[in-house]
Amino acid sequence: MQCALYDAGRCRSCQWIEKPVIDQLSLKMNDLRELLDDLPVGEWCAPVSGPERAFRNKAKMVVSGSVEKPLLGMLHRDGTPEDLTACPLYPASFAPLFNALKPFIARAGLTPYNVARKRGELKYLLITESQQDGGIMLRFVLRSETKLAQLRAALPDLQAQLPQLKVISVNIQPVHMAIMEGEKEIFLTEQQALAEQFNDVPLWIRPQSFFQTNPTVASQLYASARAWVRALPVAHMWDLFCGVGGFGLHCATPQMKLTGIEIAPEAIACARQSAVQLGLNNLHFQALDSTRFATGQGEAPDLVLVNPPRRGIGQALCAYLSQMAPPFIIYSSCNAQTMAKDLRQLSGYRLARVQLFDMFPHTAHYEVLTLLIRI
Repeated sequence: MQCALYDAGRCRSCQWIEKPVIDQLSLKMNDLRELLDDLPVGEWCAPVSGPERAFRNKAKMVVSGSVEKPLLGMLHRDGTPEDLTACPLYPASFAPLFNALKPFIARAGLTPYNVARKRGELKYLLITESQQDGGIMLRFVLRSETKLAQLRAALPDLQAQLPQLKVISVNIQPVHMAIMEGEKEIFLTEQQALAEQFNDVPLWIRPQSFFQTNPTVASQLYASARAWVRALPVAHMWDLFCGVGGFGLHCATPQMKLTGIEIAPEAIACARQSAVQLGLNNLHFQALDSTRFATGQGEAPDLVLVNPPRRGIGQALCAYLSQMAPPFIIYSSCNAQTMAKDLRQLSGYRLARVQLFDMFPHTAHYEVLTLLIRI
């Protein structure tokens, strides 16, 4: 993939951009095989990849520069700003959005936050696009509510210019640290969740709820999990670290009992909304800590699906699963190193199937789906 920002030495986020995509995939497969070298694998499924450019459905832009000439992108380690609106990972549909937002920032008087001086109001713009209908969720991350009235007053013109804006909110992040968002979310639109759909499964995205960045590959990840689960005798399933319910909603059937656990209430609200749309009454989503929930249960279901953050599921949950011995475990991971560590702590299981998903082209990162069967 050609990138003018990389060629000019202005951005190095895509460390592998000079490698052909087929070579990138080969290197990732080699890395995964090495990590699982001492664990016999029953079946290595063909790796899944997607487009090498314009695949992102999100933009997380640091706002810098001046209120008259804002820059949307990132800050280098020395504090120098870099405008990334021409990044080839973003779809073409983002260009009119970026073009409209820059003059809007000036009209609304949203002074970009200056890290060195600890002054200004607008810290980030967080953008998410729905593949279902092109709808956009736009979030302004501000230091305080000082400019909220001015933003509200200027907003109608922006909405008229960009009718694809479905959800608009302000997040308040008052701390002088590299934290993307704060706890307080103020909605500026009646609609508070963005509609999405993968594989005919309705999904909802709310502010502060995790959602995959590469929808093409993510939809194939969910489809694989569904195929694996439905080939097994599963009457009761747990979906731990479930997020907005992508895995559970794909895998569930009207006959199956499913419990989805996620610590973020916003994500659970999305999962429940999707379950209602699907007409599935035997799905129960709760906003709880996944490890605390699981280890507090007296017995395990037929299948436990885990999709933890980068730290993995940890020793406590590994020990519980090993003791309670559900017949099947599906482990979805965005960090193969912590996954490999966890798999070695899950005693009494064989690694029946492994599949790599190249969710992050031009980087060393990838996702993995594994199926473990009780011996």
